[in-house]
Amino acid sequence: MWTTENRARYDRSKLRYPTDLTDDEWTLVKPLIPPAKRGGNRRTVVVREVVNGLMYILGTGCQWAALPKDLPPRSTVNDYFLRWQHDRTLDQLHHALYVQCRERASREASPTAAIIDSQSVKSAEKGGVRTRMVTMLAKRSKARSGTSSSTRKVC
Repeated sequence: MWTTENRARYDRSKLRYPTDLTDDEWTLVKPLIPPAKRGGNRRTVVVREVVNGLMYILGTGCQWAALPKDLPPRSTVNDYFLRWQHDRTLDQLHHALYVQCRERASREASPTAAIIDSQSVKSAEKGGVRTRMVTMLAKRSKARSGTSSSTRKVC
């Protein structure tokens, strides 16, 4: 319910971008981010800004090249994204935040019921993509192919 307290909690007007993490959100995410690799150079990028860059991409649906200049370079954000996807950091992050969200709403950590969309079930019963491709190929007329044996080649 939109109470005065909730409106203040969800207000994002003071952030640089609506997709940036608030301080409270960052305190939840920070412990889940893996530390820098041992050896090599020290980490010079601000990890919070990398997460803000990822959130910007996910929130706006923009291309990597359209990442604003005041966020880390797109190559840096993309490298972290690929690394965290490979080592399953993003999956762990999603799961931890999902569990916290459900617990804050006074619900069990894992849902006890699920809803299946009937259209998804119907397409699976028909055989899915493979059946549709075969059907589309069968409907094509060979007469419309543009080649005909009765056409003579003029020299």
